[in-house]
Amino acid sequence: MQLPLQITFRHMDTSDAVAARIRERAEELERFFDRITSCRVVVECQHPRHQQGNLFQVRVHLNVPGHEIVVGRDPAAHHAHEDIYVAIRDAFDTTRRLLEDHVREGRGDVKLHVVPDHGRVARLLPEQNCGFILSADGNEVYFHRNSVTNGGFDKLAVGDEVRFVAQHSESAEGPQASTVVPLGKHHLPQTEAVRA
Repeated sequence: MQLPLQITFRHMDTSDAVAARIRERAEELERFFDRITSCRVVVECQHPRHQQGNLFQVRVHLNVPGHEIVVGRDPAAHHAHEDIYVAIRDAFDTTRRLLEDHVREGRGDVKLHVVPDHGRVARLLPEQNCGFILSADGNEVYFHRNSVTNGGFDKLAVGDEVRFVAQHSESAEGPQASTVVPLGKHHLPQTEAVRA
């Protein structure tokens, strides 16, 4: 780190053991990503007058080139944070995940995640317990009554929009959907970006 690690204790006595654990976790972050410019950690006791049931909040402020990662846990939502070491672990685990995301973004490791196929019901054959979906690419995909979620086969009508999962193997009727989810009037985007 370009600047030394800063540890601040609020509403509690300084603890060498707690500071040592924080130093260990900060060193782990630096071994993972050696371009961290600074790291500030604030350890705060929320109810310093209580003998038992104190809740600890650990906030981590990590600076890397062009970005700041700030993690602050709400102790009221996490009763396990009556243990200061659990609070430290959780805060640094979250910081590590966010730092990993930052490193992946910096490398350009973003992949496209394609949403499930979608189309419209082209034909229904209730007497044969099946139907066909006209997919967005213009192909017809077979589906069986049992493939429709929540027993919704009888509620389907020609023209209804559906989302479906196509099986890799084809049936005797051609491409087949293993799962069909009626969408009603919703429309899905073609793709969405997600982090690797």
